[in-house]
This record gives sequence, structure tokens and C-alpha cells, in this order.
Amino acid sequence: MSHTYIGVDVAKDWIDVFDPSTSRHESIPTEKHSLRRFAASVGQAIVVLEASGGYERPILAALSEAERHAVCVNPRHAREFARATGRLAKSDRVDATVLAEMGRALELAPASPRSAERQRLSDLTAHRNDITAMIVAEKNRLRATTDQWIRRSILQHMRALQGSQAKVEAEMEAVIQEHDDLRDQYARLRCVKGIGPVIAATLIAQIPELGQLDPRRIAALAGLAPYANGSGHRRGRRSIWGGRGTLRRCLYLAALTASRFDPRFNAFKERLIATGKARKLVIVACARKLLTVLDAMIRTKTAYQELPS
Repeated sequence: MSHTYIGVDVAKDWIDVFDPSTSRHESIPTEKHSLRRFAASVGQAIVVLEASGGYERPILAALSEAERHAVCVNPRHAREFARATGRLAKSDRVDATVLAEMGRALELAPASPRSAERQRLSDLTAHRNDITAMIVAEKNRLRATTDQWIRRSILQHMRALQGSQAKVEAEMEAVIQEHDDLRDQYARLRCVKGIGPVIAATLIAQIPELGQLDPRRIAALAGLAPYANGSGHRRGRRSIWGGRGTLRRCLYLAALTASRFDPRFNAFKERLIATGKARKLVIVACARKLLTVLDAMIRTKTAYQELPS
């Protein structure tokens, strides 16, 4: 069954809309009542928009509230689709048109809306990552200065940031414990060596598709799927790219610990090393295996110890 797709280019203060059924372009301010009115007018069409650093959230919330369908695409994919169709110019109107055409050409399926609690958990994990980055920056500044006044100022700032970090982590824990489904998923993830409180919360927030897709698609979402690089007789090295960067970093760190202290992953690591694989590649392979195991646990609601080796 064919769908109707509406392209929406998102900016801070307005959205540009292109409806191919009427060939009409429209600019709508990003005010709540305007977005709600637009969402009500969508009907059964699927709205296609780009991830825009958070600016897309108000329109997604309005569409979800009105029980409308939407799909949020990677901006790079949309730009590459535009170039592939001969559109080298870039403007809000052009982008809205391209998004509508991309939805129709690729028959994009609407995404399941993220629950309010998962969205809040995602915001909290992102906020914690920002605070962590500031702490790392201050530590680097501390190493680079010998002025005692500046050192005291930096240390004071670091203590304040560490206090904020602890409060954010406590709030993350509270959000998880308030909801049965999040609490159950959190408990399962925490049973695996290498999955600490922060990584477990990040996985719950960043990959709600866990347990719902096949292993290859899950690996691609996490940026852990290796892609071929060959042409003719040339067979280049396969490499991973794309996906959700925050998620990939968390799984890599978890795999580092699991490959040392969990017998299953340690044996897997040693087998790969014995074949001559580079150590970093081995940890990436462990991260993908870890993601596959976690996906199976959530899908089958099985405890980690009960999974086959």
C-alpha cells in the first residue's frame, strides 16, 4: 500500500513544509499552537524530517500527541539523496521537497514514537555527557598551568561539575526506577560484566529498538556493522562507520571490560587474537557480540546466565 509523504525541514524558529499532493510550500512558526494545527492537518500522511540537534523535538511531540506518523532521517543520508537526484542547491524549501521525495522513493516506514520517560532519560544522558566533557577539559587545563590561583579556580569548578554529574546520575536512576519496563530492562543489562549504571541507562535511552530488530540492523544502528570496500579484483578492508556515536562508544567501553573479566567474551577475544586480528578490531568485534547478546536477552526476556555460549 502506497503512502503519502510530507517533507519538513526544521529550523530553530520555523519549519518549511512541502506537501506533494498539493505541491504547496509553507513556512510554519515553531510555536506550540501552530505545530499542533499542522499535526492535525497531516491526516494519514507520513512526515519526513531530519534530526536537527534537538530542534525537531517540538514537531515530533506535536505529531505524537496527534497520533500522526513520522520518520526522522539522518541529515547526511538526505543530503546524499539530494545529490543523487541532481539537486546540488541547498535551501529550506529544497530540503523539504527532497525529504518528501526521499520518503516516497525509499518507502520509509514511520518510527515508533519514543516514550516520554525514554526521551527524558535520553536528555539526561546527553546532559551527563556534556558535563563529563567539561570535566575532562578542566583536567587538561589543570595539567597545563602552574599558576596556583588558576589551579584553585579550576579545582573549584571541577568539584562543582562533579557534584552536578552526581545529581544527574541520581536523576537517571530515579527515572528508571519509576517505570516497570525500564527497571526490568535495566536489571537485565546490569547482570553483564562491563555494563555499569551509566552505560545501562545510555543503552535504554539511545537504542529503544533493542529486542525488536534483527541483529544486523541493530549493529548498523550502533555503528558496529562492518561495510565492504571492494571494486573489481580489489578487496579493501571492511570498516565500521555511521550509526549512533554515543551508543558505539558505550558498547566499546563495555566490551573492553567484558573481554577481560567475562569468560565468554575473553575466550572470543583470545580466538580472534590467535588468528592475527588487531586488538582494536577485536574489541569492536566483542562490542558487536555483546550487542547481539543484549538484544537476545531483551527480546526473549532471558537472564544473561541462561543464554547459550
